[in-house]
Amino acid sequence: MQKYDMLKDSPGKSLLFFALPMILGNLFQQFYNMADSIIVAKFVGENALAAVGASYSLTTVFIMIAIGGGMGASVLTSQYMGAGEYKKMRTSVYTALISFFVISIVMLIFGIAINEKLLRTLNTPENILADSVLYLKIYFIGLPFLFMYNVLSAVFNSLGKSQIPLYLLIFSSLLNIALDLYMVLALNMAVAGVAIATVIAQGISAVISFVILMKTLRNYKTSEGQPELYSATMLKRMVYIAIPSILQQSIVSIGMLLVQSVVNVFGSSALAGYSAGMRIESICIVPMIATGNAISTFTAQNLGASQTKRVKSGYHAGYGIIIAFATLICVIIALFHNQIISSFIDPESGAEAFAVGSSYLKFMGYFFALIGFKAITDGVLRGSGDMIIFTAANLVNLGIRVFVAFHFAPIWGIQAVWYAVPMGWATNYLISFSRYLTGNWSRKDIMS
Repeated sequence: MQKYDMLKDSPGKSLLFFALPMILGNLFQQFYNMADSIIVAKFVGENALAAVGASYSLTTVFIMIAIGGGMGASVLTSQYMGAGEYKKMRTSVYTALISFFVISIVMLIFGIAINEKLLRTLNTPENILADSVLYLKIYFIGLPFLFMYNVLSAVFNSLGKSQIPLYLLIFSSLLNIALDLYMVLALNMAVAGVAIATVIAQGISAVISFVILMKTLRNYKTSEGQPELYSATMLKRMVYIAIPSILQQSIVSIGMLLVQSVVNVFGSSALAGYSAGMRIESICIVPMIATGNAISTFTAQNLGASQTKRVKSGYHAGYGIIIAFATLICVIIALFHNQIISSFIDPESGAEAFAVGSSYLKFMGYFFALIGFKAITDGVLRGSGDMIIFTAANLVNLGIRVFVAFHFAPIWGIQAVWYAVPMGWATNYLISFSRYLTGNWSRKDIMS
């Protein structure tokens, strides 16, 4: 049973109860992805970890495209939900599912055709190139499942049912780990095995999600007749939100992808350590991104119900949530960063990789509040449909990260890669916050 009402309960309570299942679900998704790295690192070797890590930046870009597309669909759905226009809400859901399924097929074909060229462009070390290409090719085959699952999850969140994606992610994460172990230990399939396990787990989860959503939508009845299965007008509105959302969700991933070419120059050991650090970072930022997505849904529903003051109250409550999570994460990393990295890399047999991963993680632990502040501020702008400054801020973020990494790595060494990250986050936040202060976001209307 729903324990909160985004249109009536206190903003802090609404956000917390809504964000917690999203945080847990996203954590399971990260564990889901991280299982590949841990299992190949422990049972195959350092080069296998580097191969999966080399593919990770590319796969994350596609994951973020799917999540960003889902956010574009969910904002419109949330606003119709808040306004009580259930017929249009259902049409927006159907339109999103059909559109993103077609897009995923196109990207599958594109990804398989150019995956080796992309990896070579990123200076992937030759000793891990073949395994990286194989992992990525198998991963692309499962791209339609990945897209559909993430769009379906975003729709559930827009309906205020964030617990459903959580349950499905728990199921798929456990299934993925079991399949990983079976493929690697029993079938001796190494890197190919963990990729196949991921595709199978995602496929089963996507099918189950679709069935549950179709049953859920039947509960939103209307006296206005059956909803349309597709609306070009709604698609245009979704694209208006989705493209900047995809950029925002992809900024970190595209930055990692471009910056990885800098890391690759330092060799496969450095790449293995950096990959381990990035995997831990992806877990640490989950509460921040989830809170920002919760703010986005909260904003959309309340603006749909013409309750602008509640949006501002929710935004202020978001700061408290972010600070609490950032403080806890900082303390844990400061005390246990070496132990955390050692779950991926043996400090003795992989000394260089261990040093790189530990250094990266220790530095980043102090700055996760910045991405949280950025996420909740971007959430208000995205939820209201105010996308121009939102997009510009995220592009500036990307530009700073790439510029600093490329220009200063030859001077400062590999550490320049992680110095650039908080610089980009802070600048993004300041630009978005300046836009929030104008109040212009509250006068946007994407429903009509």
